[in-house]
Amino acid sequence: MTSTRRTTKKTETFTDEERAAMKERAQELRTSARRSSRADKAAEEEAAVVAKIAEMQDSDRVMAERIHAVVKESAPDLAPKLWYGMPAYAKDGKVVCFFQSAQKFNARYATFGFNDKANLDEGTMWPTAFALTKLTAADEARIGELVKRAAG
Repeated sequence: MTSTRRTTKKTETFTDEERAAMKERAQELRTSARRSSRADKAAEEEAAVVAKIAEMQDSDRVMAERIHAVVKESAPDLAPKLWYGMPAYAKDGKVVCFFQSAQKFNARYATFGFNDKANLDEGTMWPTAFALTKLTAADEARIGELVKRAAG
């Protein structure tokens, strides 16, 4: 007996913003491969993150600057780096957390998120990203605690 199964090919395309992010990631990898010493690499990565933050629109830039300071203070072991054109913070080369500006993907809010390298496991379900419209002192304290835990 022969099976006659119809298959449909679904064509998925990337948005312009997603394609741009992938191109940025490819450039980040090429740039990283050209760097010489570990200290030079770390300094250049942080400078690239600071430059990317400076390019952001005002409200996102202010939040990204504060998050950069909070992450550096809370988890000095995390290394700033660009990841798909976003400020990110890595441990042993693996991204632990990142900031995504609202303008990056034409979103309504900025996002601060964690990757699976983050040690935030709590039961069977836990948050991995947070929407941000502004940062309060309480928000900064919470982010600092989460980053410490994530980096641990």
